[in-house]
Amino acid sequence: MTNAVVTLDNARKAFGKNEVLKDISLTVNRGDVLAIIGPSGGGKSTLLRCMTLLETLDGGSLAYGDLAVCTDEGGRAVYGSKEVLAKAKTRFGLVFQNFNLFPHYTVMKNITDPLICVQKMPREQAEARAVELLGKMGLSGKEAMVPCELSGGQQQRVAIARALAMNPDVLFFDEPTSALDPELTREVLRVIRDLANEHMTMVIVTHEMSFARDVADQLIFMDGGVIVEQGPASQVINSPAHERTRAFLSNYTQG
Repeated sequence: MTNAVVTLDNARKAFGKNEVLKDISLTVNRGDVLAIIGPSGGGKSTLLRCMTLLETLDGGSLAYGDLAVCTDEGGRAVYGSKEVLAKAKTRFGLVFQNFNLFPHYTVMKNITDPLICVQKMPREQAEARAVELLGKMGLSGKEAMVPCELSGGQQQRVAIARALAMNPDVLFFDEPTSALDPELTREVLRVIRDLANEHMTMVIVTHEMSFARDVADQLIFMDGGVIVEQGPASQVINSPAHERTRAFLSNYTQG
């Protein structure tokens, strides 16, 4: 039984002549928190979009546990059937920087809709799951509200509850606090920290360096479409081995 939740090998992706991912390999094991840092345009979000099937790889292979999503055949990424892709999508949850909630749905409907429509869960069970998760997110009593009635931090916590509701093997976060002010950022980071304490497997693209250092097990520094450095988070942030990593981190004051 493999411990790997996600495995990516020799991943390549280009948009026209622009090579955005150049031979990226990484493994996320069960219970690990992997933080991905790096300058804008370094390939972090594209990497996440390829791992969550919003973009397709040009080359390389991707697997969720024992499920091969795409394999490299002669330097070209060949994807599995519709059924394979549908199964892969049940194995991860994705939290976007802009929440991506349905604006006209209540908080309850935002969370229960995928459970009822995709997982065919009975409504009563789906609503009980939503109430439980909203309690965990500190949002009890907000079930009947619509997103515009909530703060950005509350909306992001609803988005996290929605992703968790599907019971994924791994949660992906694409800069989950970049649209929030410092106070709301702290709310959302606290939730992610709690999930880390519960050994939820997570991959987080973030600009919050002290958070990455304190919460992530492993950290990847990406620039120019390659992994420049990777290792234990505290080690990479406190004593980076590469000059490029040092230069990037020098722009951040350590919290």
